[in-house]
Order: sequence, then C-alpha cells, then structure tokens
Amino acid sequence: MKPFAFARPADAAEAVATVATEPRAVFLAGGTNLVDHLKLGVARPDLVVDVRRLTSREITDTADGGLRIGAAVTNSELAADRRVRERYPVLAQALLAGATGQLRNLATTGGNPLQRTRCVYFQDVSTPCNKREPGSGCSAVGGYTRYHAILGTSAALPDPTAPETCIATHPSDMAVALAVLDAQVQVLGPAGARTIPFAELHRLPGDDPSRDTVLEHGELITAIDLPPLPAGARSAYRKVRDRASYAFALVSVAAVVADGEVRLALGGVAHKPWRASRAEEALRGGPVADDAVRHAMDVELTTAQPQPGVDGGNGFKIPLVTRTVVATVRDLTQETQA
Repeated sequence: MKPFAFARPADAAEAVATVATEPRAVFLAGGTNLVDHLKLGVARPDLVVDVRRLTSREITDTADGGLRIGAAVTNSELAADRRVRERYPVLAQALLAGATGQLRNLATTGGNPLQRTRCVYFQDVSTPCNKREPGSGCSAVGGYTRYHAILGTSAALPDPTAPETCIATHPSDMAVALAVLDAQVQVLGPAGARTIPFAELHRLPGDDPSRDTVLEHGELITAIDLPPLPAGARSAYRKVRDRASYAFALVSVAAVVADGEVRLALGGVAHKPWRASRAEEALRGGPVADDAVRHAMDVELTTAQPQPGVDGGNGFKIPLVTRTVVATVRDLTQETQA
C-alpha cells in the first residue's frame, strides 16, 4: 500500500474544499470498496479525507411523500427502515442482496453507488486496464467475460488496445434500485450544491473509462431523495448469481409496476445501472403479459453486444435477463391483481 496523508475535517464544506485543492485526494466513508483498492494498489491517493461523520445519518420524510436518505445512513439501517420496506421494497431487497451483513453495517448510502467495478482485470495491477490506467488497453476483451457487459459497449468486438475500450460492469445492487425509483442525488461541491437525477449520475465508458460518474473532483454526495411511487405501485428486485451469498450479479432486475406503467432497471449487464427505457416505452399503456414483456425486452436488447471469452463468453446473459424480467414483472402483476 502506498503511504498517504489522512484528514478528518470539521464539516462537509471543509472536506469538499480539502479534496478539491488536492488532485490526488479521495473521500472515505464506509471504506468497504476503497480500503480493498488501497491494499491491492488499485487506488493510490496522496490524501484520504474522512467524511463518515460529516453527512446525515437520518432518513426523513419529505413534503411530497417521499424520503430523504442521508449519505451516512448505512445499508443495514436503510434496508431495515419500516418506511423503506413498506414504500420501496425494491430498495430494501436490493440492499439485502448485496455483500454480507458485516459489510452492510459499514457501507453507506453515499458511498455504495460510487463503488468501482469488480472486474478481475481492474483489480489486478499486473494487467492492462483502461479504467485503472487510461490508454493501457483492456485485458477483459477475449479473456474471462462471464461477469462483463453486454450493453453500452462501443463495439461487438472492441479493440482491446483502444484507449476507450472497457466492458466492465457496475457492481452495486442498491444503484439498480435507485435507478428504477428515479432517485435524486444531492451533491455539495466547490461550486456549491446541485441535484443530479440518479439515472444521469453514472456514465458509459465513452472516451474515458476511468470516469465512472459525472461528479467533478471534490464533489460529495450528501443525500439521496426518493420520490413517492404512484398509488398502488408494486416493486421488487431479483438477482441472479452463481451462488446465493456474497456474489455479484450475473444479471439483476429492479422493477416497478403500476397502473399503465412498468419501470425496469438492469444490473450486471452494463458499465452503469441500465434503465431499460426502450422496453418501458414498448410496454407503456399496454398489456404486461409474458409475451408482451418478452417482446419489450427484444426491443431493449437489440443493441446488446455479447462478448466472447476463454470461459465461453457472456452471450447467455441475453436470454437470462429476459427470463428474469419476465418472472419479476409476472410476480408483481399477480400481486397487483390479487
């Protein structure tokens, strides 16, 4: 581990100013992702700034019937909150599907959506990785691709030497649920406060895979707002993984079903939580029978680009994500009709 300086500011504004003036500074909240990367040599900051006690650890009702979640609220606290379990079961289920109880006791609302990919090549500093070292190439292409992206990549067979190539997936379960809930992210930065729609927080690799989000250096998440769901809405999270505990998603689905509306977000398939907007549009105002949902997913997955690999590739994700969406929507529709 590279030696680094450590700071514990008095408040969030001081923390933002401290990080903003040091190009190689990072925030530390729960540390469940950052500490791993410090040990592996993936993260090599000059300064670590502790913000764990600088943002709110409260969940408060908002005037419109939604919730504001302080950035320091732990995943365990959020999953256990009665209002979350009753109003937003998709979020509680997603949180409980992630990591272990010990990690959920430390992981925070502000930090969880910002965790970095678990791509084995990103975490192995002996291999080229455009996300870790821009311009070095992508070792995942043609390698082990079972957990890698099928949506949002630049080409069916990306050039592994191209500086923009990255087929990594975003690992957060919580983030998939927040995407389907149309959450709003409250941010404090050097230029002041701003609100970012959660669907716009994360970015695709584009020309710079090293940037996971649209946050500027020094910007700190202070809270996440959940708007109220439509009356009678049902929501759920379903995660398909290689083992039942402490495994990242092969594919996951967060769904909300209300009268005339189906919202869908996908995990394990892209560089960011993937809002299935084409499928939503195909289902809008129409039936949500299995055949209709399959057709909508055919529309959504038209641009899917499965990756070959030494492990057989990840083309299996295309039918798997469709079956998972169909099963999730079917269960919610039956609940609504009961």
